[in-house]
Amino acid sequence: MGMSAGYYLARAGVRTLLIDAFDPPHREGSHHGEPRLIRHAYSGHPVYTDMAIRAHELWNEVEDLTETHLLVQSGVLNITDPDLYSLSERIVGAAKHGVITEKLDAAEMRRRWPGLDIPEHFEAMYEPAAGYLRSEACIRAYRALALSYGAELLTNTAVTGITARKGSVIIHTRNGKYHGSGAILTAGAWFSTLAPFVSLPVRAVRKVVGWFETSTPDFQTGRFPGFTLNTQEGGYYGFPDIGGAGLKIGRHDTGRDWKPGSPVLPFGSLREDEGELRSVLEKYMPGAAGRLTKGAVCKYELSPDENFIIDRHPQYPNILVAGGFSGHGFKFSSVVGEICSQLVMDGQPQHDIRPFALSRFERQAPPEPSFA
Repeated sequence: MGMSAGYYLARAGVRTLLIDAFDPPHREGSHHGEPRLIRHAYSGHPVYTDMAIRAHELWNEVEDLTETHLLVQSGVLNITDPDLYSLSERIVGAAKHGVITEKLDAAEMRRRWPGLDIPEHFEAMYEPAAGYLRSEACIRAYRALALSYGAELLTNTAVTGITARKGSVIIHTRNGKYHGSGAILTAGAWFSTLAPFVSLPVRAVRKVVGWFETSTPDFQTGRFPGFTLNTQEGGYYGFPDIGGAGLKIGRHDTGRDWKPGSPVLPFGSLREDEGELRSVLEKYMPGAAGRLTKGAVCKYELSPDENFIIDRHPQYPNILVAGGFSGHGFKFSSVVGEICSQLVMDGQPQHDIRPFALSRFERQAPPEPSFA
């Protein structure tokens, strides 16, 4: 989100400084281990669908500007046990926004994608225009664009503190202090390191993903879509076998808390790292439950309701905070960057971001299911 915002600010002629504790793209945040799903039919507030449509437009624009292939329209198949979760709201909401979806029964899923072993009572929503993003290539593309418009980037520069007053801000780092008229804070799972200047109700969680060897071409890219899977075993998401890397799968729910700055247990440290992923593949996609070819660890930044936080600092309106993207935010990073850049320039974004206000946590509601 920060790299995207930096580009849109620099393109607008704003003198822009980007500061990163590492050297993006890197493995210390929530963006590595590409790809990431992009879909448009969302449950919950309709602003998500509005933003997803705009995000797709912006990704296409970045592709054109950088002559880089970032978005693969593989389709996304959302499979669910209807005893746990109904797709009706998402299908109705999609239709209102002109998003094409198909409701499929288990027999039709198995006919189209023979690698699936889906129980008879399961159903699905298929979104043919959805797909996945090459996340690390997306970061590199926005980085190149921001720098081409004159933005400056400080890498391997950790922020140690922030002081502010109306109309100005000082960012303190190990390499010196930097002054500006405003700031956008997009610290992801590292937000707690910015306390007490800003305290977001964001929980950092260790998450794992695995790539598994497939025994049939049914799971190869071009034949198999991106997917989500909502079952008694939990909520999962994944991608086809791209270039022989194996089918990628991760679990959206559960995970272990992580304290920023502390070591992250590598993949395989816990029995469930591979075990949970393999067991769900063996049950629903047995032809993709082969040898583990690779495992990776990343970090979620979970808000209490798993919805985004995009708001002005409670005391300093010239400072924006954007976080709590809860494992389903990457697809939106293009449009979130656009929104943040507009707000910090005192513009008015075209999207209703009131659902992302910090004040909502005073009246917390239970989370709705969402997938990466």
